[in-house]
This record gives sequence, structure tokens and C-alpha cells, in this order.
Amino acid sequence: MPASALAAAPLIHPTAIVAAGAEVDGSVAIGPYSVIGPHVQIGAGTTVGPHCVIEGRTTIGRDNRIFQFNSLGAVPQDKKYAGEPCELVIGHGNTIREFCTFNIGTPAGGGVTRVGDDNWLMAYVHLAHDCSVGDHTIFANNSQLAGHVEVGDWVILGGFTVVHQFVRIGAHSMTAMNSLLLADQPPFVMSQGQPAQARSMNFEGLRRRGFAAERIAVVKAMHKALYRDGLTLEQSRERIATLADSTPEALPDVQMMLSFLDGVLPHRGIVR
Repeated sequence: MPASALAAAPLIHPTAIVAAGAEVDGSVAIGPYSVIGPHVQIGAGTTVGPHCVIEGRTTIGRDNRIFQFNSLGAVPQDKKYAGEPCELVIGHGNTIREFCTFNIGTPAGGGVTRVGDDNWLMAYVHLAHDCSVGDHTIFANNSQLAGHVEVGDWVILGGFTVVHQFVRIGAHSMTAMNSLLLADQPPFVMSQGQPAQARSMNFEGLRRRGFAAERIAVVKAMHKALYRDGLTLEQSRERIATLADSTPEALPDVQMMLSFLDGVLPHRGIVR
């Protein structure tokens, strides 16, 4: 085949099925036996491996790498769902490994399940309806999120982590393998156990992300206020609010923690 013909060769395998109405950029590669539904949009540079099903009102951004045997955009596992036009929205530069299942949202949860940019989602990850995942996260194999879970930026979930519905996981936090999260996990916290308990802060992760020693010292002080000095949550908030007075560069970290704690519901609390 001439070089010009090779350059024009389609990137969609002849055994793949792309429904009429699907909006697929011309640079998208789709592997054998994959099925793309009529309401799907896929951005430039994304690759879809063999035997994937992408359905529903699913929007996928640029430069994602979707491995084989994924189910994206299926209806939620929610008996109340009645066919409403809800969505799955996936950002840019994500890696989605084998056998992941991401469901669309529900009307009660805002109608959108959302994944940000530059996430590394390993095999058998489940994102239930109305979950929201930030940027730069890592979900190890078999991480499972129930409905309405919110995950901040730079979060790392150890393998087989299970997260209860409506739980929030703050930015830069981390769970160990086999953790069961039944309560909100504040930013920077490392947890482990069933149910998960706070063990420390993610200091090594912060160093790798370029946090200065002064900012890390403030994170240590927040950990002490939350977990070491026997304070109530309200007392912890009051102490944390003063920590940036002497370390102005840590103000965004303090504000992020306070904002997270302001959203904690009394019946759920935080990991302890």
C-alpha cells in the first residue's frame, strides 16, 4: 500500500461498531469489537482498546488511553433511575486500565458522573453514579466508589479500597490497601483499616510534589490539631485557622482544610 494510502487509513477497526450520531475525532483509534453509542463524544488523540463498550451520554476528552474490556457510560445501579438523560464526563490525558465500570449520573445527584484530567485508574475500578474525581489521582486495582463520592486532586487509593456513598476524600490524601472508608477523609490524611482510621499525613507525597518544608510543617500542625491533642472538630478548626499567620505560603493549604471541614456532616464525621 502506498505511503499516502497508509496515511489515510482509518484508525477504527473494521469490526468496531460506531453508531450514527457518535462524534468521534478523526485522530481517535478504536480497537476490534468495541461498541460506541450514538450519544458518545470522543476527543482528539484518545485510543480505545478492543472489546470496550462506551454508551450513554458520555463525553471523553483528548489524549485518553482506554484499555480493553471497559464499560463506560452504562446506566447507574440505582433502582430510582428511570432513563433520564444523565451523563458521564471524562477529561483529558487519563489512563483507564482493563475492566473499569463508570456509570452515568442520576437526577438526584446532579446528573453527571465526572472524571478530571491526568488520572491513572487501574483495573476493575468502579465509579458509581454521580461520583466526582479530580485531577492527578491514582486508583489502584479494584478501588470501588459508591454513588455521590467526591475525590479531590492528587488522591491515591490503595488496591481494594471501598468508599461508602456520599463520602468525600480531600486532596493529597491516601488510603492503604483494603481500606473501607465510611467517613470523610480530610486533605493530606493517610488512612488504613476496616473501617479506615487516620494514621498520618501524606508527607512523602507532598515532598514529591514540591511542597516546601514550611508548608509541610503546617500540614503536621493540622494533623496534630485534628488527631493528637484531643480537640473537638470545632476546636480543631479554630486552631487550624491560625496556622497561616506565621506561614503565609501555607494559606491555600489551610483554606483548603477549613473548607473541607466546613462541609463535614455531623452524622458522617471524619476518619479518626
